[in-house]
Amino acid sequence: MSDSPLVLGFETSCDETAVAVTRGFEVLSNVMASQVDDHARFGGVVPEVAARAHVEAIRSLTHAALREAGVHSMDLAAVAATQGPGLAGALMVGFSYGKALAWALQVPFVGIDHMEGHLFAPRLEHDEYQPPAVVLLASGGHSQIIHMRDWGSYETLGATIDDAAGEAFDKLARFLGLGYPGGPAIDAESDDGDPRVVRFPRALPDRPFDFSFSGLKTAVVTYVRRHHAAGTLPAMPDIAASVQEAIVDVLVTKTLNAAEETGVPTVAAGGGVLANRRLRVRLAEECDARGLRLFLPSPALCTDNGAMIGAAAAFRLGRGESTSAEAEIDSSRRLSES
Repeated sequence: MSDSPLVLGFETSCDETAVAVTRGFEVLSNVMASQVDDHARFGGVVPEVAARAHVEAIRSLTHAALREAGVHSMDLAAVAATQGPGLAGALMVGFSYGKALAWALQVPFVGIDHMEGHLFAPRLEHDEYQPPAVVLLASGGHSQIIHMRDWGSYETLGATIDDAAGEAFDKLARFLGLGYPGGPAIDAESDDGDPRVVRFPRALPDRPFDFSFSGLKTAVVTYVRRHHAAGTLPAMPDIAASVQEAIVDVLVTKTLNAAEETGVPTVAAGGGVLANRRLRVRLAEECDARGLRLFLPSPALCTDNGAMIGAAAAFRLGRGESTSAEAEIDSSRRLSES
């Protein structure tokens, strides 16, 4: 990988300021500043707070990433940053900073689709991860299934029609009083719970690849209020485990539906929801039962990170692509299909 481009990657699409140095698909440094404490008291991400925190953190994190990688800014072959989708103010910080730094260093700048970054995340740890593959992308703002025919050639098979999986975790954890962020809170509470205690609904059985989680939220709220009033509410670990199983079951079932439909030999996944332990176990069990190869990024690379942006940029640079100085963020950007 010594002849691969040395890229400084920025990821500021939501509530984590992330900076990394990559050489091709090799991670030389990957640093991050979390904003969980800043947003916890609001029960969710506040865009203005997120943007301000990015401004405060990005310069020092850039120095830390370069120092940890043992490189100087003058060694960089390119700079990359998330262009979208995400929160407009948050995106603006990393995209503008990266573009200005690239201009100062006189190196190419590459704007990266956040979801394509997650597609590349498993490649940072698994050389054998190659297309064709079906990829589940699940995060706080997105839940979709991608048929990756080749690197850079994608077809969206299914997506959420309302709440994303991560959003459902956050909203339900807040309702249940388990804290923020919701995914880790429900995951932890489920440790001593029985997921068979409550059979919450699995939506859209007639749409094999699409997701819907708003109905689950309504079902949980209705169930808890009714049984609380009647004095028959199960223990919270059982409720949390049942909620988690409902979300995980839908994500796994529809991903495997897509793998069967396309006939691909490989399943992969990315996004913050993939840090969920039950989801990782279920995917591994179901893929193993079907003889499918499964590639998951480690939990640290499931969350938004600069390394995945650097990896996607290395691919784009290899195709001779870069982003013009006049380019702007696109907060509602969709993964390009070709």
